[in-house]
Amino acid sequence: QVQLVESGGGLVQAGGSLRLSCAASARTSTSYAMGWFRQAPGKEREFVAAVSRSGDSTRYADSVKGRFTISRDNAKNTVYLQMNSLKPEDTAVYSCGAVYTAFARTTPTTYDYWGQGTQVTVSS
Repeated sequence: QVQLVESGGGLVQAGGSLRLSCAASARTSTSYAMGWFRQAPGKEREFVAAVSRSGDSTRYADSVKGRFTISRDNAKNTVYLQMNSLKPEDTAVYSCGAVYTAFARTTPTTYDYWGQGTQVTVSS
């Protein structure tokens, strides 16, 4: 069982930055790729970014490429999402997930564990 706890969300003006963190209760570096997803009110959960088990491969949604960066610190069992140049349409609850594979995955239904999420609100 892996527990995931997100932090770092908040209210920011358009053009600003936030850094989200996802701390895992267990050692995820040997078994799990990790990803960030978001869900806005009335919309389905959508893929944001994912990182492979080793951290050497990443994938991004087109809507965040060039603005968001996913990374992981396996010594700390923590995954990060650096979000720059934020836009009002980035407003959502952001959740991290863990999937039992070496490869970065973009499909939420393949993930095994999820955190509770952290709210990100971008004002115009």
